[in-house]
Amino acid sequence: MSEWQEKTLGLVADIQTGPFGSQLKNEQYITGGTPVVTVEHIRNFRIIDFNYPSVTEADKDRLSKYILHAGDIVFTRVGSVDLSAYTQPHQQDWMFSSRMLRVRPNKELDARYLSYFFQQKSFRENLLSIAVGATMPSINTEILESVIVTYPPLPEQKAIASILSSLDDKIDLLHRQNKTLEAMAETLFRQWFVEEAGEDWELRPLGEFVTVKRGGSPRPIHEYLSETGLRWLKISDVTKIESPFIFEIKEYIKEEGLSKTTLLKAGTLVLSNSATPAIPKILQVDSCIHDGWLHFPKSYFSNEFLYLLFKKIRPELLAQGNGSIFTNLKTDILKEYPIPIADKESLQGFDEQVKPMFWKMLENTKQIQTLENLRDTLLPKLMSGEIRITDT
Repeated sequence: MSEWQEKTLGLVADIQTGPFGSQLKNEQYITGGTPVVTVEHIRNFRIIDFNYPSVTEADKDRLSKYILHAGDIVFTRVGSVDLSAYTQPHQQDWMFSSRMLRVRPNKELDARYLSYFFQQKSFRENLLSIAVGATMPSINTEILESVIVTYPPLPEQKAIASILSSLDDKIDLLHRQNKTLEAMAETLFRQWFVEEAGEDWELRPLGEFVTVKRGGSPRPIHEYLSETGLRWLKISDVTKIESPFIFEIKEYIKEEGLSKTTLLKAGTLVLSNSATPAIPKILQVDSCIHDGWLHFPKSYFSNEFLYLLFKKIRPELLAQGNGSIFTNLKTDILKEYPIPIADKESLQGFDEQVKPMFWKMLENTKQIQTLENLRDTLLPKLMSGEIRITDT
């Protein structure tokens, strides 16, 4: 590895802080202009596409030094400061907000390679350790300029980036397939049960056809949390998951708490009813649920039907929720929600169409996990030189 180099980031990249204060105020944002990437748009080391604020062409010209080029890397400046994202070609000429930093590498560094270097666990932990602020970590140009980056000759950088990006491209393709499949399923649901609902379908409370139960929590909960034991599903496990399926649950509780909670089997549909309520998910692992979750031990409908129903009526459920800090979804709201009750033949015909879509989404999600594990295993080994491209 004698040909590898080690330098501070400031020597091999230009780092720019986003526009401050009166340069770009919230009231200057418009709809339909040049998109502005904010902290909320950084997820899974990607700039995700949704609800961008925008600025006029005049503001874009005035703030031209804050325009993104393809290959730029943006960092969250406040909060989750270890999060970064690579600017894709279709995001060229967008802008970045005041709570972000832009890194533009020079010709010594391949931008894609550098973006993967930033994703390493060791790099992220180091950045968090040198951030300032106890309750709200923050970084600035000086901090980012001081971090150390290591890199091989440019051809090997490009080869490393090519291997990792090929995995990411496949992962992205599978995510897009799942998004398309879910949109198709939602369209079918609207067609069958809204637009073409049978005139003889009686409007009845959901609770007459579905048993609604809440989970339970052993208390005080901190005495039951454990490194191993029974999985303990939290709302935060699902809020950033786009897939209908839950595979990963971070926390566990001791088995002694089982009598005070509800243990559900893989394949069970759950619905959040507090904090971020009315999110439906289908468990793919056994897990206990606390009283911020609902489950449905008996149902006239399939999991797929209920999942799509809950997604459709979520805005209405949220509007009926209560709570001064968090919105809470009372079980009575769900039980009393009126829906047209289709005959069994119609429900069976619908399930025959959507179940293959959910099966394909599930298989895609499993493949995504496999590819992500492979990428995450390769990443530190390639970045450290433990695996050289000539060896792979």
